[in-house]
Amino acid sequence: MTKTPSGPWDKDKLDPVWKALADPTRRAILDLLRDKPRTTTEIVEMFPHLTRFGVMKHLDSLREAGLVNTREEGRQRWNSLNVFPIRQIYERWVGPFQELWASQLLGIKDLAEEEPKATPQTPRKRTKR
Repeated sequence: MTKTPSGPWDKDKLDPVWKALADPTRRAILDLLRDKPRTTTEIVEMFPHLTRFGVMKHLDSLREAGLVNTREEGRQRWNSLNVFPIRQIYERWVGPFQELWASQLLGIKDLAEEEPKATPQTPRKRTKR
């Protein structure tokens, strides 16, 4: 049995990032932090349907994935977005395929814009009814 680069047993360093991004609440937290750093209390207030503990668990997952940096300032914890792991995903998964899709789309565009070629028509055979 040969090991493939994308086999299920191949542990990728970006796996925690993908898992963190899979959750819509975590993505919403990242969207909040994209605007500016926020305290944990501010983030908790933005998700009234969750408990403080629930939001903190999401923040822990984002921290473990390296997507959020937290610094303590007195009694407050300031959370900020770390875009580096997202950039790594982009460079690995989006960038290489971008060229492929761009060339494929240009090929489709060229085909669509081609002048229709005149094809000789063969007469149809008449059938008796």
